[in-house]
Amino acid sequence: MIDLRSDTLTKPSDGMRKAMAEAEVGDDVYGEDPTVNRLEGFCAELLGKETALFLPTGTMANLVAFLSQTRPGETVIMSEAAHPFHYENANLSMVAGLLTRTISDDLGKFTAEQAAAQIVREDDPHLSPTTLVAVENTTNRGGGACWEYYELENIAGLCRQHRMRLHCDGARIFNACVATNIEVRHYARCCDTLCFCLSKGLGAPAGSILAGDRETLHKALRFRKMLGGGMRQSGILAAAGLYALEHHLPCLNEDHRRARDFRRALEAEGVNFCLPSPTNILYLKAADPAAATAALKQHGVLVLPHGYDRIRVVFHRDIDDAAAAVALEIFKRTLLSTP
Repeated sequence: MIDLRSDTLTKPSDGMRKAMAEAEVGDDVYGEDPTVNRLEGFCAELLGKETALFLPTGTMANLVAFLSQTRPGETVIMSEAAHPFHYENANLSMVAGLLTRTISDDLGKFTAEQAAAQIVREDDPHLSPTTLVAVENTTNRGGGACWEYYELENIAGLCRQHRMRLHCDGARIFNACVATNIEVRHYARCCDTLCFCLSKGLGAPAGSILAGDRETLHKALRFRKMLGGGMRQSGILAAAGLYALEHHLPCLNEDHRRARDFRRALEAEGVNFCLPSPTNILYLKAADPAAATAALKQHGVLVLPHGYDRIRVVFHRDIDDAAAAVALEIFKRTLLSTP
């Protein structure tokens, strides 16, 4: 099977497996795992932040970021398409006790003016005060759309003006960096906290990083423990993350190139795409997504049906040029003949 469902499906490379096997480990709950400490220090420096924290998942990283910067009963602003709003099982309300005010946009982005219209700052006991804005970069449901630096800086300026915090769900932040030619530290400069996944296009088997100032990350560590995210000899996983950051970042550009070539070839055949595809995520129009998904699976390609009119295709480091070429031919033979 050629699996194009997600970039979470990557397998550790041989070099990564070797790094994991040889990792020096200790008990990270006591702060004594040297490989975890090295990963956290590496990431803090990479993002230009005071410190960083290693967590098991991106969902936990987002939740811990919200918990560390808000109080129950407050409001956060985010896109209606944001991952924390759609795909994190209502943890913002259930666990953090937060209200969300969302902004609708096909790309999963919004302007500072749109965010400003959602802010509630009045000292009125009837109202939930807005204390945090969250952005997603790249956007999952927005087809891998990226925030430009000036767009994020405008949001950051709004947050500073209203004494609000800004969190970036940067699960695929390095995809955005490759597409926009903006260094990750510049994106991070705009945000109070930024998290990213090691287990998506970077190819590690698990793990995410949350970076920010020491005071916020001290709170984050406590919330990580509360949520059950403290791991023991987790240097085995941290070694995979370090290896990914040191060796796999250049591969993201190849994922983007294959996605572009794939799209152009299918557009030449009359296939319609729902959204721009600047990175590695594509959404194709399909009158019957379930039927299209089943037909492709029967011929050896896995994709995700999405909503009532589209399917999602994601390129990643385990899809080389040969696999991409085979997938393209299967799409031409099956998708074009599927109602």
